[in-house]
Amino acid sequence: MKLLLATRNNHKLREIKQIFSFPGLELYTPDDMPGLPEVVETGETFEANAVLKAVTLARAGGLWTMADDSGLEVDALHGAPGVRSARFAGEPPDYSANNRKLLQSLRGIRERQARFRCVIALSDPLGRARTVEGICAGCIATEPRGHNGFGYDPLFIPEGYERTFAEMSAAEKNRISHRARALAAARQAWSAIFLAGGSETDLSPSPGEGKP
Repeated sequence: MKLLLATRNNHKLREIKQIFSFPGLELYTPDDMPGLPEVVETGETFEANAVLKAVTLARAGGLWTMADDSGLEVDALHGAPGVRSARFAGEPPDYSANNRKLLQSLRGIRERQARFRCVIALSDPLGRARTVEGICAGCIATEPRGHNGFGYDPLFIPEGYERTFAEMSAAEKNRISHRARALAAARQAWSAIFLAGGSETDLSPSPGEGKP
């Protein structure tokens, strides 16, 4: 089965390919299919953005398509940066600037609980989509630590650990991360589709779900 991964973020692609595999599953990216449209993430939730990307590229490319949208939610900031995580400090997206702004926003705040949230959408070529979700709870460090990973990894300490994601190896992070948990949920929810090579077409969304 050919499955299109609807992202041009090389960091995300590398993590997904490290974590997600299925017998007979061939993974493609937009770079493998020139002419696919760029998708502007206009949704107000991770689910809306994930579905928008999956449905748009599935219809355009004629392949089953999987897309994720993810970000950091900080309790003391009322859930920010949330869906604006990649552009928290403005355009163009800049990981270091985002981390600096997050630390400035939390200056003097002792309660630093946060979570990474990842929503994955799967769409068939007709644009019918479903979603799954993965969450990793933790807290925000007072300064960046570590050199691995990307995004907010130098600041995020997962619950039950003393190290940031950026201080962990890729293998360790990929066992506990929000993306790993979402991909595990995707494997469980959609295994019949992947094993059937996409011939399983019962993917009609439940009411209110799977709409761009």
